Amino acid sequence: MINLEQVMRDFETAAEKLNKAGPCISIFGSARTDPSHKHYKEITYIAKELTKIGYGIITGGGKGIMEAGNKGAKEGQGESIGLSIYLPFETCSNAFVDHLVDFKYFFARKVIFVNYSSAFLIAPGGVGTLDEFFEVFTLIQTGKIKKRPMVLYDAKYWKPLIEQLHQMVGYTISAEDLSLFEIIDDPDEVIRFFDTHRTEK
Repeated sequence: MINLEQVMRDFETAAEKLNKAGPCISIFGSARTDPSHKHYKEITYIAKELTKIGYGIITGGGKGIMEAGNKGAKEGQGESIGLSIYLPFETCSNAFVDHLVDFKYFFARKVIFVNYSSAFLIAPGGVGTLDEFFEVFTLIQTGKIKKRPMVLYDAKYWKPLIEQLHQMVGYTISAEDLSLFEIIDDPDEVIRFFDTHRTEK
């Protein structure tokens, strides 16, 4: 059973820590990406450059891609935020988070991700990353939130998913739905995209 008092405490803690934050980009991706992997290095670079143009960075606060995002924010001297979740594995926060909020429930964590994010960068990841992508995709598609810039990073990685979405067009989704996100391979192009597509959350 959901502890509603815990949910409210988590929301209140998040508001206390994040209400003064400027525009932020949420970065989603695998907790299992090693620091030696090119995705880790590229996300670190992207996050660093995004902070230089005025964005803060929000991640799940864990290892892998999340750590890369927070590390880049730290190197760029920008806001580095982590929204951690209690799990039986992959739970510890990384060393580059300045503002950490812990959550018991995924749904409460998602609410805060969406509430404080002006844009979204989805790096290669697993089931959790897919869940986060489709949550935001659905909220925009159904008009529950305003359209916000969203990028899938690394076209090769996401190719099977994109092919599946194209098969769904005309049957379960509209062609226009595929315009709700961009697919970008180049780190500098990602930075330019977010710089030229600023929006209010």
